[in-house]
Parts: sequence; structure tokens; C-alpha cells
Amino acid sequence: MHSAHLPFKIKHLYSPKSFLLMLTGVFFAVFALKGFMIPNGFLDGGVTGISLLIHELNHVSFSLLVMVVNLLFIIPAYRYVGKLFAIRSFIAITFLSVGVELLNIEPVTTDKLLIAIFGGVLIGLGMGLVIRSGGAIDGFEVLAVFTTRKIGFSISEVILFFNSLIFFTAAFKFGIETAMYSIITYFAALKTADYVVDGIEEYIALTIISKEPDTIKSLLVNHFGKGITVYKGERGYLPGNFHIKADCDIVTTIVTRLELLNINDKIAKIDPTAFMYTNKIKETKGGIIKQRVKH
Repeated sequence: MHSAHLPFKIKHLYSPKSFLLMLTGVFFAVFALKGFMIPNGFLDGGVTGISLLIHELNHVSFSLLVMVVNLLFIIPAYRYVGKLFAIRSFIAITFLSVGVELLNIEPVTTDKLLIAIFGGVLIGLGMGLVIRSGGAIDGFEVLAVFTTRKIGFSISEVILFFNSLIFFTAAFKFGIETAMYSIITYFAALKTADYVVDGIEEYIALTIISKEPDTIKSLLVNHFGKGITVYKGERGYLPGNFHIKADCDIVTTIVTRLELLNINDKIAKIDPTAFMYTNKIKETKGGIIKQRVKH
């Protein structure tokens, strides 16, 4: 059968680059688990933390647990998040489970602080790379999305709540020291995963108020190739001169972290007194922006 007629367009499931990203991410996660966390009884947040906790309490196979518990979250994602995401996540989780079961990795260290930091960084690196490939090896955020719709808290607040339950259980069963080190592991993983997903190309909203708005508009559009939005506003209202005001253009554009310093320098040359501020943003869609590479 010709590949164009295959169901679900399997040829589009992974590009070679994204498949390599997924395999690399899974390897880092397996290395973190086998080389640092499992031999030393350390926990993480999310599904990995739940699986490790059950493994430590009942000595059930961790590779089996991480597969079963993750599927409880990934199956709803097939309907509510997307087929590609769910299938890619299932593949990544399968590789993770098999890797934990079959790969023979000796413990790297028994130093608790090194385990917490490097174990967290490595598993966060693995999670981030898998997310960049279009899947996930931890389905905890799916639960957070559903819960958010019901109770109105943000996803990060819901995840923090459920992870707090994991760490409270760890403190109760294994002692407060183990729980504290596990919290370090979790935050190291969280920050590393965030950095890998967002990278140095994190999107930033840049807002500029200047006495030279037309020159700055031309700079952004014609020199940097940016799309801009212009709001009509007023400037002035300063202490001691509250009655003095003037119409102004408020220019907003989307840049990456790499571009920000160069743009700031050129705007400062045009108008050293220009007022600028930035806001970090998670995602953009449409318009004229520098797109991240899609795998």
C-alpha cells in the first residue's frame, strides 16, 4: 500500500530529527532514574514521583508502574489534546519503561545533594527534549488541565497541589530529609524542562513609548522584520506636572531573548529616553514572528 493511503499518516508521526530528540530525551530520563534516583530512594514530582513512591512502598516494578500510571493520563489526551500528541507520548513512555527495565546503569553517586541536583537536571532535560519532539513522558499536566476547568485554579497551582501531596507522603513515610531532597529534585527538573522547552528563543513582548515613534516603527519593521501593534495613548501626568500630557504611540512587538539586547541598543541610539518594558509569554500564534523550529 502506498504510504499516502496509510491510516493516520504514519509517515508524519515523527521526522528523523524529532525521533532522535525523543530517543535522546528518554535516555537522559532513564539515566537519571537508574543512575541517581531509584537506587537511592529519591522521588520526583508528577507521574514519575507517584510511580517511584508506589515502587518504594510496595516494591512493584517501576517500569510497569510508569507505563500504567502514565496511560491513565495519556488516554484522555488522545481525545482532548490530540492524536499525534497521545501516540507520540505512548511511544516515548514505552521506550522509557523498556529502558528502565533493560538498561544496566550503575549508580553514579550516593551523595544526596548531588543526586537531588543532577538527578533532577537530567530527568528535566529528558522531559524537555521529549516535549520538544511533540510528546511527553509525564502525563500529569493532563490531569491539571481537567481539574483547572472544574475548580478555576491555574495549571501550575494544580500541579503544585498534587505534587505537595506526593512530597507530604514522602515526608510521612521516609522522613522529612528525604522529602526535602525530593523537592530539590523536582524543582531542578522543572526549571531544566522549562529551559529546554522555551530555550534561549523564549518569546518576549516588548513595549516601547518614545518621542520618536515613527523611526522606531521603521526600525522594527524594516530592519528587524518584525510585526508591530500600535496603541494610541497619552504620556505625561508626572508628579508636580500632572496637568501636562501629550498624545503618543505605544508600540508593541514580539521578539526572542536573543534579539532583545540588539533591539534595545538600537532604540537607545534613536531615543535614549525611550520607556521600554518586557513581558515573558509562553506561546504566540499568527502574525509575523520568528517561528521556533517545529519537529
